[in-house]
Amino acid sequence: MSEKTLHIVSLGCSKNLVDSEVMLGRLRDYTLVDTPQSADVIIVNTCGFIDAAKEESINTILSLHDARKKDSLLVMSGCLSERYKSDLQKELKEVDIFTGVGDYDKIDELISAKKGSYTQSVFLADETNERVITGSSYHAYIKMAEGCNQACSFCAIPHFKGKLHSRTLNSIVKEVKALTEKGFWDFSFISQDSSSYGRDMGLKDGLVELIDEVEKIEGVKSARILYLYPSTTTFDLIDKIADSKVFRTYYDMPIQHIDDEMLRTMKRGFGESKTKALLDHMKTKEDAFIRTTFIAGHPGESEESFANLCEFTKSFGFDRANVFSYSNEEDTAAYEMEQLSKKTIDKRAKILGEIIDGTTLSSLEKMVGKDVNVVIDGESSEHEFLLSARPLDWAVDVDGEILINDTSDMSIDFGNIYKVKVTELVGSQLLATVINSEQ
Repeated sequence: MSEKTLHIVSLGCSKNLVDSEVMLGRLRDYTLVDTPQSADVIIVNTCGFIDAAKEESINTILSLHDARKKDSLLVMSGCLSERYKSDLQKELKEVDIFTGVGDYDKIDELISAKKGSYTQSVFLADETNERVITGSSYHAYIKMAEGCNQACSFCAIPHFKGKLHSRTLNSIVKEVKALTEKGFWDFSFISQDSSSYGRDMGLKDGLVELIDEVEKIEGVKSARILYLYPSTTTFDLIDKIADSKVFRTYYDMPIQHIDDEMLRTMKRGFGESKTKALLDHMKTKEDAFIRTTFIAGHPGESEESFANLCEFTKSFGFDRANVFSYSNEEDTAAYEMEQLSKKTIDKRAKILGEIIDGTTLSSLEKMVGKDVNVVIDGESSEHEFLLSARPLDWAVDVDGEILINDTSDMSIDFGNIYKVKVTELVGSQLLATVINSEQ
């Protein structure tokens, strides 16, 4: 009997990636292949957050269908599939099996039976789901919760993912312990609204308790928390992260805007002064790394509001930031509001993006001359004689890389920690020399 082959594409966020890894765990008897042409089963785990992500998901499905071999199965799962299930099943005849966000742990059964399924409840990976961790031999994402209790005007996620549903602390600890036993030592803790973790279970300071528990786990060398929400982030949490010997002083808090009127329109829960107070407190912490996200062109954004946002972004100096052009999404409060023109939205996103380029460069410049602990991942795609490294204070995939151009004649083991000296900034790329091994 010939081996069964699988080609999988995971689109969107790292939370989606965890679910894709659960599917890989359920399909361990398949051999993974790089090309759709040689796959018996093709899975696309889609993203349905904004227009650009939806378009990418549909285009990926269509291009994979064009490339696939006869008698293969094309499976569409994830957020886009869940959000538009009726329309997609009518329109996308190219897809053989549809499933949403509730059946990742049953994907092997669905493929075997060649039928789709839309379980009502959202699937939340826990310690009982054996994942196949992708992309790293040392780093793993840990999903703490699904759903969201916020009511942001621009976001449809609660509409199809429901209210906040947290895992127990015990469940998270068990998963992290199991992964450390397999050699993983660096962890990113994620959910839609991480700073609300545990509130649905009656935990007042769920993340503080989680930090305490993770610090006790032997084998965890480094960790960070992604996706804090302003109105559920406390000063105590900021302090706890900074004081931790395991968790990096890494603050990823998407604020979306800073103008008071816009924050009210966006239903963000916190206004300008409280948001700034949180950010200023983060900035007082030694070696703090602060990342955020903005939306440009939301309905109601006046020239004055946008100017306020630009001025704050310049003056605060985020280490990293992303800007999204506002996408008008059905099932959101902003959908029926008077919209700005696409030209205005895109122009504002470009202006803000250029400001962010400048603040990112300033953040990189501050690292020149410093000694930094990094993990060296392998050869750089830039050049075979350069090595790609990531400071432990940076998040995986999103914050960039440092290029090692001098190993000091040391033998380098990929996936290990080294102390390096950052020597120069060339354009927007940092270069560094290895000092010694920190393993």
